[in-house]
Parts: sequence; structure tokens; C-alpha cells
Amino acid sequence: MNPSRLLAAALAFLLASCGSDASEPSAAASAEGFPAFYEIAGRDGEIEGWLFGTVHALPADVEWRSRRLDAVIDEADLLLVEVADLSDREGMALIFRSMAFDDVPASSIHARIAPAARSSLDLLLAEGEIPTGHLDAMESWAAALTLAQLASTGDPQYGADRALISEFAGRSVVEFEGVRGQLSLFDSLPETEQVDLLEAVIAEASGRKDRASEMTVAWKTGDLPALEKSSGEGFLGDPELRAALLTSRNEAWLSRLQPLLQQPERPLIAVGAAHLLGEDGLPALLAREGYTVRRVQ
Repeated sequence: MNPSRLLAAALAFLLASCGSDASEPSAAASAEGFPAFYEIAGRDGEIEGWLFGTVHALPADVEWRSRRLDAVIDEADLLLVEVADLSDREGMALIFRSMAFDDVPASSIHARIAPAARSSLDLLLAEGEIPTGHLDAMESWAAALTLAQLASTGDPQYGADRALISEFAGRSVVEFEGVRGQLSLFDSLPETEQVDLLEAVIAEASGRKDRASEMTVAWKTGDLPALEKSSGEGFLGDPELRAALLTSRNEAWLSRLQPLLQQPERPLIAVGAAHLLGEDGLPALLAREGYTVRRVQ
């Protein structure tokens, strides 16, 4: 098991697991052909920071940097990301193992899911050459992330967050959650929701590579309508999963962001693109707090 890929599956789960029927960017895509990002201004009009939505695993040939973004990278005083140390593969593997096997249901992985999903699970296991017993020994959320790796179309080493972290060498890099905090989001789900997550991965796996590629195109071109449409589909249509994995995290991050935005140092906030979308995304939440959040790319 590749721990960096597994963590990327956790980080990217919201974006890559969402279905979409759009294979081309919509008319609302950025004419510049670059991902959307925002500047955050206070009540006095002064720029207090910037928001950029990332994809955590990308193909090597995706060009997503722009002169506008590079200028902000140079200007920002610190970087905020979900997980700061993405290069510590051994540490990630140890944390995953310490959490994935400590509260395993007594039933086998097949017994945990609906009978209609079992043949699809068998196909996934055969495709990934994963022994059934390996998943039997895991908690359901960990089995879901393990299967999600099979549909990955990118590599974490080319992820946008990892590239930004390298650009901030010598400057402060602050993490919202860290590896353990990130995986704890899944680990703390009730078993019923973990099984919902597992079944969603199994159900969507057959077309997930195509959908992930479509979402990469939508992200790279700044096509927010396509991304927002997808963010309401798939397992994010489950209110409990959406609250635990998306909206409650945005609210928690908002409470961390507000004091930072009042400091002289100006942050570049780089989190998964799904966290910037819609009425419960970070731009909307910051606007409700009195900030002016303006899309600049």
C-alpha cells in the first residue's frame, strides 16, 4: 500500500468521488484556462489573504500555475494547507495502520455491504489484486480509502498542495488538520456512515477514472459550475457524510482563519477545491463574516 496515495485518496475524496456528466469545461470556465482563486479583503479594503482550491493528486503533465498565482505565492507571508508534511511516507503509513485496524467490525467486508454490491466489490478486489482478508481486517472507512486508490488518475507528488508547500520553504506552513486529524474524520464516522462511504466507492468505481479526469479539467480551467454540480452528487448527497467531511470542516477552518486574517502576516489558504464551492464554501462563509472575497482568476 502506498501511504502517500492513500492519504491523497482521503484528501481528494470529495472532488474525485463526485460524478459529472460534463466532459468539457462549461462556458463559465476561466478564459485564462487556470484554476480559480480569490483575494480576501477586510472591511477597510486592505487585502488580508488569498484562497486557492487545490487538487491533491495530479498527472505530471497538468499545467496549472499562472503568473497571477506565482505573484501571490511570492507576496504571501505564510501558507495554510490541510496537511503540511506530505513527504513523510513512513509516518503516514504508521498513522494509518494505528487507526485502520483498531476497531474492526466482527463481520467480513462482504457481510458489511448490501448483497447487490458484493459482485462489484469482487471485481475491484481482483483488479487491484487485493486479498479479501486484507479488507476484512480493516475498519470500513479504511477499506473505502484503499479501494478509492484504485481509481486514482494522478500522483500525489504532482499535487498542487505539495507544489505550494515546496514553494514556501523557509516560510511558515500551517496545517489545518494534519495526517492524523485528516484520517480521524473518517475514523470517527459511525459504522453506518462508513459503510455508506464504502458502498459509494464500490458503486462509483467503474466510471471513477473518467469522472476524476473530467473534474481535473474542470478544476484546471476554473469551471466552478461543473465542480459545484458535482459536489452535490454521489456520496455527498448523504447529509451526514456531507456534514462530517465538508461543511463542518469549513466551519472549523473559519474559526481558525479569522484570527489569522487579523494579523499583519497575510496567508495563502490552499485547500481542496470542494471547500470553496457553494453557500457553505469558505468564500461564502468569509463573506458572511464581513470580508470581501473576490475571484481574481
